[in-house]
Amino acid sequence: MSQSALPIPKLGQATRVTLSHLGQDGHALAELALKLKRAATPQTLVIISANGFDAQRLLEELPYFAPELTVNLLPDWETLPYDQFSPHPDLISERLTTLYQITQNACDVIIVPLSTALIRISPKAYLSANTFMLKKGQRLDTDALRLQCAEAGYHHVSQVISHGEFSVRGGLVDLFPMGSALPYRLDLFDDEIESIRTFDVDTQRSLYPVPEIRLLPAREFPLDEAGIALFRGQFRETFEGDPQRAKIYKDVSKGIASGGIEWYLPLFFEHTACLLDYLNSQSVLCLHGDLDHSAQQFWREAQARYKTLAHDAERPLLPPESLLFKAEDFFASTHAFARIALSIDSPSNGLPALDIERRAEQPLHKLQAYLADFAGRVLITAESLGRRETIDQLFKEQGLNPALITSFAEFSASKEKFMLGVSPLHHGLNLNTQTKTADAISIITEAELYAATVRQQRRREKEKARSTEGMLKDLSELRMDDPVVHEQHGVGRYKGLVNIDFGEGETELLLLEYFGEDKLYVPVSQLFLISRYSGGPPESAPLHRLGSGNWEKAKKKALKQIRDTAAELLNLYAQRAARRGHAFTLSLQDYESFCEGFPFEETPDQLEAIENVIKDMQSGRPMDRLVCGDVGFGKTEVALRAAFVAVMGGRQVAVLVPTTLLAEQHFNNFKDRFSAWPIKIAEISRFRTAKEQKEALAGLEAGGIDIIIGTHRLIQKDVKFKNLGLVILDEEHRFGVRQKEQLKALRAEVDVLTLTATPIPRTLSMAMEGLREFSIISTPPQKRLSIKTFHTDYSEGIIREAATREFKRGGQVYFLHNEVDTIHSMREKLERILPDARIAVAHGQLRERELEHVMRDFYNQRYNLLLCTTIIETGIDVPTANTIILNKADMFGLAQMHQLRGRVGRSHHQAYAYLLTDPDRKITSQAQKRLDAIQLMEDLGAGFHLAMHDLEIRGAGELLGDSQSGEMQEIGFHLYSDMLNHAVKQLKAGKEPDLNAPLGVTTEINLHTPALLTNQYCPDVHERLVIYKRLANCENDDDLDSMQEELIDRFGLLPEQGEALIACHRLRIAAKAIGIIKIDASSETIQLQFNPKADIDPTKLIDLLQRDRRCRMNGPDKLRVTLALSDINLRTDFVKTLLKTFR
Repeated sequence: MSQSALPIPKLGQATRVTLSHLGQDGHALAELALKLKRAATPQTLVIISANGFDAQRLLEELPYFAPELTVNLLPDWETLPYDQFSPHPDLISERLTTLYQITQNACDVIIVPLSTALIRISPKAYLSANTFMLKKGQRLDTDALRLQCAEAGYHHVSQVISHGEFSVRGGLVDLFPMGSALPYRLDLFDDEIESIRTFDVDTQRSLYPVPEIRLLPAREFPLDEAGIALFRGQFRETFEGDPQRAKIYKDVSKGIASGGIEWYLPLFFEHTACLLDYLNSQSVLCLHGDLDHSAQQFWREAQARYKTLAHDAERPLLPPESLLFKAEDFFASTHAFARIALSIDSPSNGLPALDIERRAEQPLHKLQAYLADFAGRVLITAESLGRRETIDQLFKEQGLNPALITSFAEFSASKEKFMLGVSPLHHGLNLNTQTKTADAISIITEAELYAATVRQQRRREKEKARSTEGMLKDLSELRMDDPVVHEQHGVGRYKGLVNIDFGEGETELLLLEYFGEDKLYVPVSQLFLISRYSGGPPESAPLHRLGSGNWEKAKKKALKQIRDTAAELLNLYAQRAARRGHAFTLSLQDYESFCEGFPFEETPDQLEAIENVIKDMQSGRPMDRLVCGDVGFGKTEVALRAAFVAVMGGRQVAVLVPTTLLAEQHFNNFKDRFSAWPIKIAEISRFRTAKEQKEALAGLEAGGIDIIIGTHRLIQKDVKFKNLGLVILDEEHRFGVRQKEQLKALRAEVDVLTLTATPIPRTLSMAMEGLREFSIISTPPQKRLSIKTFHTDYSEGIIREAATREFKRGGQVYFLHNEVDTIHSMREKLERILPDARIAVAHGQLRERELEHVMRDFYNQRYNLLLCTTIIETGIDVPTANTIILNKADMFGLAQMHQLRGRVGRSHHQAYAYLLTDPDRKITSQAQKRLDAIQLMEDLGAGFHLAMHDLEIRGAGELLGDSQSGEMQEIGFHLYSDMLNHAVKQLKAGKEPDLNAPLGVTTEINLHTPALLTNQYCPDVHERLVIYKRLANCENDDDLDSMQEELIDRFGLLPEQGEALIACHRLRIAAKAIGIIKIDASSETIQLQFNPKADIDPTKLIDLLQRDRRCRMNGPDKLRVTLALSDINLRTDFVKTLLKTFR
């Protein structure tokens, strides 16, 4: 492939090469790197690119052309010069790994953006002196390791989550070394490393063993005593005045690495190094793109920021000259190496227009013409295997038969003229462009085939399925004074975990405070009686008085009503299950081309929801599925696809929405998506005249209308359908129970699809009980890189800084201004603040086409700041947009802020969200709470569920339709749903729910020995609380076994108290089925107390009393066994055997 082959330059010489078209550089550099690798003395190729975007692109493209190359990127810090933020630990980790690999000569290709190469870095000696290995079987002194880790900059934490953290718990040491993909767990036997295993950050469970690990330092500078002393000395020399005034000086003196400390790096060393000092003298440099321009721009920016920020006595700054190398010095020092200056002649890729025209008679006519004309071989590449299959199917329908391959090597080795594969290439390219020769090669990517539609990069890992259980029953974010519900005593406030000794060793108890400061201590083995109260704001939770009887009354009242609800529901669901529904069939080609109209990327759970809905519709049973997902998580698309399947199957669809506005919005949405199909859509709402409504109703009855969208008007008696097949209920929580049942009564064999953002408890509990199918769309932005969220007063300086930080790393910014009237004056302000920004404006009043153009241009990076309204709530994922600024943030709801903030942070970059509020306007207390909650969210990560928070801030209000909310307010949401579940179970089993025990029997167990997780075993109180609650939620022995395995895996072998805790739960599970309310097992006697209503066979009891002399009755409902067993496990086993006799 002669034309784009690059020559190997001689040492100290420069060769200039100009490639004719965009996209050829990846292939040419891969070829060159292979030549260098295979030379008699292998050489490293170092690519210095003009910007971060090209560096990232080459990092993806080179391994495609040459998989045997090891390609490393030295990433940028991604902060502005003199920023007060430190780079993300993952970036530091990647940088240190790359530098270490360079010193070990372990890379074939190193890619560095120029702005990164100009920054001074730590000398080579620092890295080699602070890297150490840990091997299996090695002796290890934990105190020395602790010190060594702390000096290398690792943080000691209770649970290891991100790079640069470690934790020592007894004989277990958890470490997350820099540059490692997974954290490691060292198991020590005395002072020898017995095993080293990797573990999963999310579940904290071990994965697989490894023989050794390498620990790189956690920072790019030393914070040990020598490093601090040198820093202090050089600081005093460099800056005049009292060093104690500078915060950074005081922090470093205490050994704290404060934000932005990287911009003081030269003070930690006698001499700093340049990236070129790390390189082997035989390396070949490739200067890629317009480096002069990039260097000038970077210097200009550093100097401008220095001028702006240099006058703060509390934060003196080093001049740019001490931090960066001058461009001319840097380029002069490259002269010692062999180098290639690579530039690209034309910004196009040399391919004609090849886009697929979906609507045309011959969708592929442009491609077919090109194939006929092109003499060489053609490779078409898709983004993933799934996309390859889709494209292959389309080609086959049009009579094209490409040979399928998976790698570029297969293509090179083959002689086939037309092939189809998978690649990460950003653009297509031509190699050997003399079109008439047979050895010319043309590579065409999806970017050319789907030029008009925004095809998303589907590079998101499958998110782990999140258990819906954890979403509701999580105590992890319980804080002091939060209201909780105790099933037997009512609502009290949580006051922390306390340890008390009752003469049998110390036990751990949860302290609750009730009305009149009454205190209640709950043993941790009984946490299943406790749940968070969320029926309204925490301050106004109705605290109960202990022992007053009010709580019992409230529970009975609620249960009476729950019983009726449960019975009605069961009846309705039984009817539905017995009837046959319509099984829809689906034409794949039509469905595929309908899906093409969806311009966004489907999230993993959205795809799963769509698959499940279609599966339900194709089965013969009537569908009743609830799709639950945050605002803008793509529920409407699920509905559109279901509607498509129903209409194509010849049935009518009714879409029921709560408000006229929503009806209008859906009507327009459906109209747009179905515009290319012969489908009639009508709307019934206040926006339509009486005549239009009458025509629509007549059309429905005659079967002339396929899809009807409307408000409650649709449920009235005069609405008749010819053959209704699917009902879609949107925003289900806004309808009363009665209206929904009315709708179901329409036709019990109709498929029903319910969409909601915050499901009402009744719906949710039915879904969890398995009475209805349930899909959750909850793919949040990736957990690891939390979005840094700031709430500040509106200021132009903040806007300028936020936007510049994002532009510098090649990113884009959303600026949210939710008033269409003033949006253009806001644009003028922004143009003044950010003269170099390319600003686009998007709002809901633009025409559909215009809006689509603006969004597409923004996606393709023609603009770098999008000034918009909340229209972007449901937008295209723009992976390069990682900063969002919300103006007047106090005017947004919590879910909305969460939703908008979710537009950024979709890639591996640190994302920022700024909530700006008007300093002259008073913020209401509710708005303040919302702003606080959204800021908290970034720290607490995914366990913290916003829907719950919203419920607490707003109060539960009229949640359950007609009159059911009152009882729920009184007893709290969790208990309400638990009681409803229990009532449904009882009715299913044909029993009448017991009004005195709304949740069935709860067993009190006393083994006369402490049952807890000790502080030494699990030091974090929150973590203990969560584990206690998870143990309490275990329903059977298998659940308990897996919990026990997890505990041993994470914290080591259980202490005696922990074993006793597990034993208590085993007995609780065994006793619940029989109806025993108390088990008291001391070392001398064992006593069981039966529930008066327990369903026990008296003959078994008499048989036991006659057979075993040690057993006797103690009163009408107690069985006493005299037996001396001091070992706790023997005692538990005996009680379990005893319980088996009553089964």
